[in-house]
Amino acid sequence: MLRTASAQVFRQLVRHVTTDSSLVLERSINRVQILGRVGQDPLMRQVDGRNPVTIFSVATNEMWRSGEGEATQGDVSQKTTWHRISVFKPGLRDIAYQYVKKGSRVLVEGKLDYGEYVDKNNVRRQATTIIADNIIFLSENIRERI
Repeated sequence: MLRTASAQVFRQLVRHVTTDSSLVLERSINRVQILGRVGQDPLMRQVDGRNPVTIFSVATNEMWRSGEGEATQGDVSQKTTWHRISVFKPGLRDIAYQYVKKGSRVLVEGKLDYGEYVDKNNVRRQATTIIADNIIFLSENIRERI
């Protein structure tokens, strides 16, 4: 018990006293899950001799009812958000490229990644991408082909 308490005090002391990032002992989490429909057939790209990547988009929908009164009254509004999915893992990348199709319902698990790129008009743009660790196929026709 005393050893555990002293270890916790040491971790807090190291975390607050040092500026050396290699000694920081705390963990963090970057996880995301997206459940939606695929918006385009996947593309496989390879840039500058690096490992190839499979890229596709997934749409998620948010619905709400506006207006007052009973739950059955009011206008229904919907917002669609598009998510860019990148698959780098070799086995998953190839399966995604072969079996993910436009309109398929999928659950994508992964992490968020933020980056910048320069478009064809030399304008610097920001991009948010989900780096997929796992893809679960929920459409019946996809499950039959695998």
